[in-house]
Amino acid sequence: MAEVIASKPYTHRYSAEVRRQQIVTVAADLFSKHGFSGTTTKEIAEHAGVSEAIIFRHFATKRELYSAIIDSKTRPSSESTQARLEEAAAVKDDRAFFHILALEKLEMYSADPALIRLLLYSALEGHELTDIFFESTALDLRNFVRTYISQRIADGAFRGLDPAVCTRAFMGMVWNQAQVRILFDSCDDLEMSGSQIADAFVDMFLNGVVRGR
Repeated sequence: MAEVIASKPYTHRYSAEVRRQQIVTVAADLFSKHGFSGTTTKEIAEHAGVSEAIIFRHFATKRELYSAIIDSKTRPSSESTQARLEEAAAVKDDRAFFHILALEKLEMYSADPALIRLLLYSALEGHELTDIFFESTALDLRNFVRTYISQRIADGAFRGLDPAVCTRAFMGMVWNQAQVRILFDSCDDLEMSGSQIADAFVDMFLNGVVRGR
């Protein structure tokens, strides 16, 4: 009886992908706990169970690693949010548009508390991850929301307010709530679900911008 030798297709490639993601996950965890100035490549390697050479084999520069961290934490949610916002915008459903925006962002930060910590550390330390985040994710979303508000003002549905200020005001409510719930949980006295909070934010916002209210 001939000996059967099991084949292992793409084993090397699969291992490389898994190892790369492992490095990204470990680096993000350490950065979110100790900041960027407080975390070394050596520490990342030790926690990931690899050598520093392996890290640089996967990420030729530190910026590549930072970009991979932001991509892994924001891309799936950002793509889903963008698609749903475009659907609501196409039919000019203001309530749906802003509810989607608020709830999906609240859920994204709630599901991954390390993301807010990463963003705050990078902002406080003047780290380049802040620029990567805004260039790859935040600016596109902000501009899309601003454009939608501008269109609704042109339609006569919204009051003639500054679209940039309106965008900042709404997204600021969401960002603040995410920070309070994640960083200061003991001080969060809102006994409401994410959907209920999103509804309240939408009510307050639309009552302020919709013409005739």
